[in-house]
Amino acid sequence: MDAVLDTSAERFTPASERAEALFQEHLFEVHRRADIMFAILMAVQWVFGVVLSLVVSPWAWEGKVRSVHVHVYAAVILGGLLSGLPIAMVMRRPGWVANRYVIAVSQMLWSALLIHLTGGRIETHFHVFVSLAFLSFYRDWRVLVPATIVVAADHLIRGLLWPESVYGILFPEWWRFLEHAFWVLFEDIVLVFACLNGAAELRAATERRAQVEILSEIDRTKTEELATALEALEKSQEARMRTEKLAAVGQLAASVGHELRNPLAAVRNAATYVQRRVTDPRFAGQPASADPKVAEFMQLMLRELDASSKIIADLLDFARERKPAMNPCPLHPLVQEALTVIPQIGVRVVNEVPEDLPVPSLDKDQFRQILVNLIQNGMEAASGKPDAQVIVRAEGGGGRAPWVIRIIDNGTGMPREVLEKIFQPLYTTKVKGTGLGLAVVWNVVHAHKATIEAKSEEGKGSQFIIALPAAAGAAAAE
Repeated sequence: MDAVLDTSAERFTPASERAEALFQEHLFEVHRRADIMFAILMAVQWVFGVVLSLVVSPWAWEGKVRSVHVHVYAAVILGGLLSGLPIAMVMRRPGWVANRYVIAVSQMLWSALLIHLTGGRIETHFHVFVSLAFLSFYRDWRVLVPATIVVAADHLIRGLLWPESVYGILFPEWWRFLEHAFWVLFEDIVLVFACLNGAAELRAATERRAQVEILSEIDRTKTEELATALEALEKSQEARMRTEKLAAVGQLAASVGHELRNPLAAVRNAATYVQRRVTDPRFAGQPASADPKVAEFMQLMLRELDASSKIIADLLDFARERKPAMNPCPLHPLVQEALTVIPQIGVRVVNEVPEDLPVPSLDKDQFRQILVNLIQNGMEAASGKPDAQVIVRAEGGGGRAPWVIRIIDNGTGMPREVLEKIFQPLYTTKVKGTGLGLAVVWNVVHAHKATIEAKSEEGKGSQFIIALPAAAGAAAAE
């Protein structure tokens, strides 16, 4: 508001220029509509004048004998001229400045002609006052000046030369002209104030509209600037996240070498023993399956290779970015599918997701991996307790409500300082681990425009809460 209402020339001039342009635009529309109104009125008056000359004028001027009087020709010819010129001008160029002055003169001459056709009847004199009131529709007091001059000149000249055509009597009082002039001037004063007030109200309205338009333009500009700033901020955040991720990957490269060295060394030792056992001539004819160490080392190789594969998979999942392929996916069967790929370690897992829960839209493969990571972490945390269990629950999804998915375990829980860092890359409390599992979960959850929150209390277990937005339901419905 201050930018528009500031009285400094630099800030206020654009608003003033726009207000003036709007004022002239609206004033022109007022003039155009008034021109059209008077063009119609001129045609109606012409027809009325002809009818009046046929019906009234013969009686008023010739007594009881009807005849086609000269006034009929005057109404047809003179009335046609008085109406024809304004109508032609309006049809050619409505709203033109000259139109209203020609119309003002023609309208007052029509009043004079109608007064003459009725023999100066007092009722017809009211046509003068009505015509002046109609002319005020232009909201231009200057139009009243030529109209008043025409009325005054008509009454003065005809009052002197042919008073019967104006006042209806042959010898009117000398002050009759002053009486008519007084009432015309009185109406002019009232109409001048009305025109000035109408123009002032129109100008005030256009100034308010100009201010609103400039405020809207300022708001639009600010909105665009804000959108640009937000877009730049998002790009900056994405670039920062990519940089942090690359830095984390760089740090991870060092830890991966350490993490993979031990399992690969164990695999090499086991493979060396198996190779020697198979190729050594001393054991020729003896099956390798008879040696218990061969079976032990084969199990060790599989175990260590699985561990190495897990490290590499975590690294790839964290490093790569794939936009979720959103499709409708029921949650209850998705949890069941995740449970089938999790190794059983003596922890009870309960799927309490309602089968009739509304279906959201999500990336099935990515979300299944989220559930696998979180359920497996919960099972590892609860492992060793006699009543160890992990419960998966879900709710919401109706109308505009978001989906809330909870993975709850009754494990050892986490202290506050650990809880604050669990989603950071490379942070882990496990003896063996890369610290990327929950970082991957966080990335995938936020790629779904969802949120994830962890709650935990030492000795009482942990709870991970995923909130899918209600928009996922609209996308699934589409």
